Amino acid sequence: MTGKRNNLNKIINGLIWILLLFFFNRLQAQTLNNTLRDTLPSEVTLPQCLKYALANQSLIKQSLIDEDITKRNIRLSLSDWYPQLEFDASLQHYFKVPIASYPNLLDPSGPPVKLPGAADYGSSMIFYANQTLYSTSLLYTAKTSRELRTQASQNTENSKINTYVDVTKAFFNVLLSEEQIKVLNEDIIRLQRNYKDAYNLYQNGLTDNIDFQRASISLSNVEAQKKSAEEALKAKYSVLKQVMGVAPEKQLTVSYDSSQYQNEILIDTAKILDYNNRIEYKLMQSALNLQNSQISYYRFSFLPTLSAFYNYNLQYGNNEFSNLFEMSSPSSLLGMKLTFPLFQGMNRMENLNKAKLQYTRLELGMDYLKSQINSEYSLALSGYKSNLNELRVAKRNIATAIKIYSTVKLQYDKGIKAYLEVIVSETDLRTAELNYLNVLYQVLTSKIDLEKALGLIINI
Repeated sequence: MTGKRNNLNKIINGLIWILLLFFFNRLQAQTLNNTLRDTLPSEVTLPQCLKYALANQSLIKQSLIDEDITKRNIRLSLSDWYPQLEFDASLQHYFKVPIASYPNLLDPSGPPVKLPGAADYGSSMIFYANQTLYSTSLLYTAKTSRELRTQASQNTENSKINTYVDVTKAFFNVLLSEEQIKVLNEDIIRLQRNYKDAYNLYQNGLTDNIDFQRASISLSNVEAQKKSAEEALKAKYSVLKQVMGVAPEKQLTVSYDSSQYQNEILIDTAKILDYNNRIEYKLMQSALNLQNSQISYYRFSFLPTLSAFYNYNLQYGNNEFSNLFEMSSPSSLLGMKLTFPLFQGMNRMENLNKAKLQYTRLELGMDYLKSQINSEYSLALSGYKSNLNELRVAKRNIATAIKIYSTVKLQYDKGIKAYLEVIVSETDLRTAELNYLNVLYQVLTSKIDLEKALGLIINI
C-alpha cells in the first residue's frame, strides 16, 4: 500500500513539474513576443515605420499564413502518391447463426443438408496496402503546385506593396500637419508681435483702435486654425498606427529631415511602362496559367487510374469465445486495379467547356487590367508633373511673399502703409507657406503613386 502511494505521489509531482514548465514556456514566449513588438522607438523615421509595418501588419501576416496553408494543401493533395496503408479489425457474435444448404453426398437425390454457415464468434484482421501508379488528378496537382506557391507568394508581395504605399502616405500626411503647425506657430509669433506693436501705437495716440483689433482678429483665427491642425494631427497619427500595425496606446513621434525629402522628390519620368513589373499583372498571369492547366486536366481526365494493391486477411471463428483466437485462416492477395471512367453524364465535357469559358473571361480581365494599369500610369505621371510644377511656383511665391511682408511691415512702422496692408501681406505669406507644404505633400504622394504604377516598389 505504501509503495502504491509513493508511486502516486511521484506521478502527481511529475504532472506538477510538467504544468509548471508549460506555463513558464508560455510566459517566456509571450514576453519575447511583447519584446519584439516593443522594439519600435517612440521617435520613428520613415524606414523604421516601413520595417515595422512589413513585420507586424496584420494583412501581411495573413498573407504569410495563406502561403503556409497553400503549401500544406499541396502536400495534402500530393500525399496520395505515397502508399496508402490501412488496417481493419472486427469482432462479431451471432445471436442466430445463418444456415447454409449443402448437397447431400450420401443421397444426391435427397434433400440438401443444412449446416451452420459460421461459428458463433468470429473475428477478422485485414491489412490493406494501395499504391497509385497513375492518376490524372494527381498529375494535375503536381503540375500546378509550383504555380500555386508562386501565386501565394505574389499575394504576399501585393500586401507588402500596398502596406508600403499606405504607410508612406500616412507618414507624409503626419509630416504635413507637423509642418503646418510649425508654420502656424511662426505666424502666431508674428501676429502677437504685430498686435503688441499696434496696441502700443494706439496707446501712444498714433493710431486708432482699429489696427490692434484687426491684429487681434487675425491672431484668434490663426490660433483656431492651429487647434484644428493639432486635432487633425491626432487622427493622422491614429491612421499611421493602424496601417503600421501599432497598438493604439503606443506613443509615436515622427522624425524627419525636410531637406532630405525635398531632395528625394525627383523621379525619372522617362521610364517606359512595363506591365510585367506590376504585381497585379503577375497575379493575372498566374491565374491564366492555372486555368490553362485545369483545361488540360479536364481534357485528359478520361484516362484511367492505375493502382497496385496488396491485402492480407486473418479470419478467426469458434463457437467458444475463449477459444476464438486458437486457430486462424490467413489469406493474402496482390493485384492491380485499372479504373476507366466510361460515362459520367457528360460531366467531363461540361467541365472542359466551363474551364475554357473561364480562361476566356480571364483573358478579357487581362485586357482590362492592361488598360487600367496604363490609365493609372498616365494619371500618376500627369499628377506628378503638375504637382512638381506647382511646387516650383509655390517655392517662388514664398520668397516673394516674404519680401512683400517685410517691405510692407517696414513701411507700416514708418507710417507709410496702413495696417490693413500688413494683415493682407501677412495672410499672403501664411497662405504661400501652407500652400507650399500642401503641394510638397502632393508631390511626395504622387511620386509614390507613380512608382507603384511603374512597378518600381519591389524587393521590400
